[in-house]
Amino acid sequence: MTYQSIQYRFQAAQVLVRDAGLYALQWFRNLESLHTEQKGPQDWVSEADREVEKMIQKRLKELFPEDGFFGEESGFQSQNSEGLWVVDPIDGTSCFLQGISTWCVSIAYVVDNEIEIGLIYAPCTDELFAAQRGKGATLNGRPMRPSKATSLSEGIVGLGYSPKSSIEAIQKAFAYLFENGGVYHDIGSGALMTAYVAAGRYVGYYEYQINSWDCLAGIAMVRETGGWTNDFLANDGLHTGNPVLAAAPGTKEAMLNLFSAAGH
Repeated sequence: MTYQSIQYRFQAAQVLVRDAGLYALQWFRNLESLHTEQKGPQDWVSEADREVEKMIQKRLKELFPEDGFFGEESGFQSQNSEGLWVVDPIDGTSCFLQGISTWCVSIAYVVDNEIEIGLIYAPCTDELFAAQRGKGATLNGRPMRPSKATSLSEGIVGLGYSPKSSIEAIQKAFAYLFENGGVYHDIGSGALMTAYVAAGRYVGYYEYQINSWDCLAGIAMVRETGGWTNDFLANDGLHTGNPVLAAAPGTKEAMLNLFSAAGH
């Protein structure tokens, strides 16, 4: 795939992710009208998730009919395409449904196991995080820079937890972090927490098990700002998920130690 075709997709998808976010925001402002279902423990889906994903999929099919699509709600639809859009229509659905603002739309574009494009739009703060492989990463058009921290005690670490996690592993991660003078956040959106590492808001982020649509866009951003992440796509991470680990340049070793302490 040529640079020009990637660039065209990058520009078009920036418009799309914002449009999708504003569409989701309409639902967010009328939560009392939403129909919701529980997919599993602490795992919810709403009418908004499905409708926003349909909107994204329809637009991408019109723009790039040759591309594959992998959405959280509709699943994998590739047809042996060269490029694949990986979409979470609302990452942080539990927050969304409780009227909490830390949710977003996340879109990544993968070609030959490389994340070429990562886009995350958070409508409640009007923040568009964007990355194109080899071209850096921006927040509302301005270059992002990772934290200059060299230890976990110099900033905030994102620690995600879900029922898919190992309770023992997350307890060990907490213990390591606290013993090393750190503090943590869990804002309920893996996509945003990964992007926050790229933006310098977090010094690192760890979650025991997460799906690809939750983190691929953010991983692209961390890498483009000079930070480090684990090889999430290894061992079929695209379809089955993996642990995620992201770090600012100066905290890579400390985050790897936390990862090891958690039992990985």
